[in-house]
Amino acid sequence: MNRPEIRIGGAGALPIEAIKGDAPLRILLPSYRSDPHTGGQGIYMRLISKALVDLGHHVDVISGPPYPILDKRVGLIKLPSLDMYARDNPIACLNREIMSNKTDLFEWWSHNWGGFPEPYTFGVRMADYMRDKIDQYDIMHDNQTLCYGMLDVRDMGLPVVGTIHHPITMDKRIDISHAKWPHMKFLKWRWYSFLNMQIKVARQLDPLIVVSDSTKRDVEKDFGIAAERMTRIHHGIDHELFTPQPHITRKTNRLMVTASADVPLKGLIYLIRAYNSLLVEHPDLELLVVGRLREGQTMQELNRLGIRDRVKFVSGLTSEGIRDLYAEATIAVSPSVYEGFGFPAGEALSCGVPLVATDGGSLPEVVGDAGIVVPHSNPPALTEAIDALLKDPARREKMSLKARQHILDSFKWERCARDVVALYRQTLAAHHGISL
Repeated sequence: MNRPEIRIGGAGALPIEAIKGDAPLRILLPSYRSDPHTGGQGIYMRLISKALVDLGHHVDVISGPPYPILDKRVGLIKLPSLDMYARDNPIACLNREIMSNKTDLFEWWSHNWGGFPEPYTFGVRMADYMRDKIDQYDIMHDNQTLCYGMLDVRDMGLPVVGTIHHPITMDKRIDISHAKWPHMKFLKWRWYSFLNMQIKVARQLDPLIVVSDSTKRDVEKDFGIAAERMTRIHHGIDHELFTPQPHITRKTNRLMVTASADVPLKGLIYLIRAYNSLLVEHPDLELLVVGRLREGQTMQELNRLGIRDRVKFVSGLTSEGIRDLYAEATIAVSPSVYEGFGFPAGEALSCGVPLVATDGGSLPEVVGDAGIVVPHSNPPALTEAIDALLKDPARREKMSLKARQHILDSFKWERCARDVVALYRQTLAAHHGISL
């Protein structure tokens, strides 16, 4: 009697029992936009794919633009879109070719009416691409696309694991609450309409990875998904890149934060208010923001306080450039109102920088006892914690050593990848009716 067989690892047919062992898997990672400079999801895609190939697995990323920066061992499947955010005049780009393709036409129409169609249209294109390629992979692992195309691919026969970094419902609430005018609140509401699809898809995906206990609680509350259906697997931090730089002299008067100035979720405005208060006792204190200053509430606040020329914004940096700036920083600050994980906080710790963070979302899980945690949206609390550290060089030195060790002990990508692969194998076993 022949044993049933499946194809695993791209090296021929292996017995189905290989799921129980350590055979290499063929993994497909979808992500609708994956450039690491566009946010944490792009960082995750670059680093989880590298960690998986480091373990010996075959990994392809399928992505819309802007495309990811990947390890050379990771395959990249490019799914072109209209990439409306990269166009100078998105309304005027309508042409006969777009009009003849219903997916392109929907993307053009929805974008120009204030929506965010990329997750949906990526899913349509991905499902079309995968129709004759299902048997080339063993499992697909979604990067919070949460689009209908994921369910289509699953129904074609490829097991799908989902990841939720944090529920975008949190972004929506904070974004709308910070909008000053009713028409701006409506535009924000319209942009977040893709959330209806994400909630529906998340409820149908099993298993789901969440990246923190905080995210698990929020997904359970906002998406209505039972906690037992979710597996918490913390991200890793790129400890090999973000390392202390002993040849660079650390300053004694510089605060550093990595945050988008125009995203209320990141809480930069609260740090700016704290910084203004700190200047009373520390008139030579610098604030360096890795991010771009645009017209909006942050610029208005800087102008109101009269300190726009005191705060330096830098952007377009390489990861190495950010690492070297951390080496110069006296204190790093993570002032977020909410974080699903918080890569900047982890990267600062990995560089050995004393860190003051808020309790926004998962930040306490990432920071642990290696930094100082204060209430979010609270400038006086930030002021007090930063002031105490500025006055205590010995404490900063102890925190620096503890910060680096904390990351090495708990947040290596190898640990994350092994946990993810274990879940893949559980999913494959369930899909093929095997007991592990």
